[in-house]
This record gives sequence, structure tokens and C-alpha cells, in this order.
Amino acid sequence: MSKTSPSSPPDLLTAAIEAHGGAERWAEVEELAIRVRSGGVALALKSRRSAFSAYEARVSTREPRMVATSWPEPGQRGVFAGEVVRIEGEDGGTLAELRDPRSAFKGLLTVRWDHLHLLYFAGYAMWGYLNQPFLLARPGFEAREMEPWQENGETWRRLAVTFPPDVPAHSREQVFYFDSDLRLRRHDYTAEVFGRWARGAHYSDEHREFGGLLFPTRRRVFPRARSNRPRPGPTLVWIDLESVEPVSAARAP
Repeated sequence: MSKTSPSSPPDLLTAAIEAHGGAERWAEVEELAIRVRSGGVALALKSRRSAFSAYEARVSTREPRMVATSWPEPGQRGVFAGEVVRIEGEDGGTLAELRDPRSAFKGLLTVRWDHLHLLYFAGYAMWGYLNQPFLLARPGFEAREMEPWQENGETWRRLAVTFPPDVPAHSREQVFYFDSDLRLRRHDYTAEVFGRWARGAHYSDEHREFGGLLFPTRRRVFPRARSNRPRPGPTLVWIDLESVEPVSAARAP
């Protein structure tokens, strides 16, 4: 990667965490109750177009976990819990389950995804997105600031991050871009469950405050060229975050 800049990585990460609400406020939150709409070419190619078009979920801030309510059918719920995904009935009984879900993805060989494939992808992705940038300060993550990046007349600071092997993510090597207000604006990775070719430039904007925490509510993912510039299309994934309710430890079920 590019040579490091003079400022130290903790300075950028610490400042970005403060800009998104601060570590102290984040520590008070156990879960995030969210309402989401999503779609895009990548999801349509792999699954039913309506599979995650609109849903509600609870996302943990403590561990890799997301529970999507009324999914994939009314009266059911989808549970992403790191190394296992499952679909439960109203009584909590397991209707379908997949352990070690990462091994179930074979890139292009997995032409179509079933509900458990999709649940794993959506679960780890949304858990990671909603926990950024706070997640990056956890033990096991390695970060260094890169030289700044110029885009659309703006200068964005960049943080190159290596994820620990036990954290489910698109790829271990990722790059985060922060604007002059230290808001997360772009996020680069390779979506390895699709294949090593799936290099994405993930843009985040329309930031809003919910319960003292700042979240981008509009996300768009485009193919990333070798020049590191986004290709004009297609839109691989789009995500609109309609609402976020931070749930404190005292209130979380």
C-alpha cells in the first residue's frame, strides 16, 4: 500500500470515533434497532430480488450478531451469529441452519444463494457497517494512516486496516476514507464471498444523528478499477438506512 503519512493511525481513528458520537456513548449501547431498504445488481444476481428489499433488524454492538425479524417469511426470523446462521420459527425452534457459513461460498461456483447464504452475507456486512468506525479500535485490528486521497475536489484521510481472522468481514485488508469533518465517506474492500474479482468502492453519505451517534444513511457500492477510482456503474449494492434506535444494555432483551 501507499507510504504512511506523518500523523499516527490512532490520531485519525480516535478523532473519527469522536466525530461519530464518541467511545463513551458507544459503550452505553448494546444493540441498534434498524429499519433498512436495500438492493442492487449483485444481490439480484445471487438471490431473489425482494429477499432483503425492506426489513427490520437488531444489530449487536458487542459481538458479530444480527437478527432480522419477519425474515425470510412472516413468523420467522433470520439469525446471523458469526460462525453460524439459522432461520427460527416463532417459538424459537430452528427451521434451517448453516455452520461455518464462510466455507459454503465458492465464488462463481455458487451461482445462486439460498436464504442461509444471503443471511450470512447481509448479517456480517450490516453488522460491520453499523459498527464502524468503533469496531476498528478493538484488540486485534491493525491500522495505519495512508497518504490523503483527492476525490471530487475534496481531500479525504485514509486508514488502511487489517481485520483479525476471527472477525467476519468482506476481506481482511480494507481502507476507510474520512472527510474534513472526519465522517466516513468511502470504504474499499474485496467482497470475497463473490470472488477475488469483486473489488468494491463503497460510498457513504447523508449522515444523520440517532441517539447521539452519527450514521451514514445512504450507501452505494460501485466496482473499483485498478486506478482505485470507482467505475460509473452498475450499482452493485445500495442501502438506505431509514432509522436507527440505539438500545442501552438495560433495555436490550
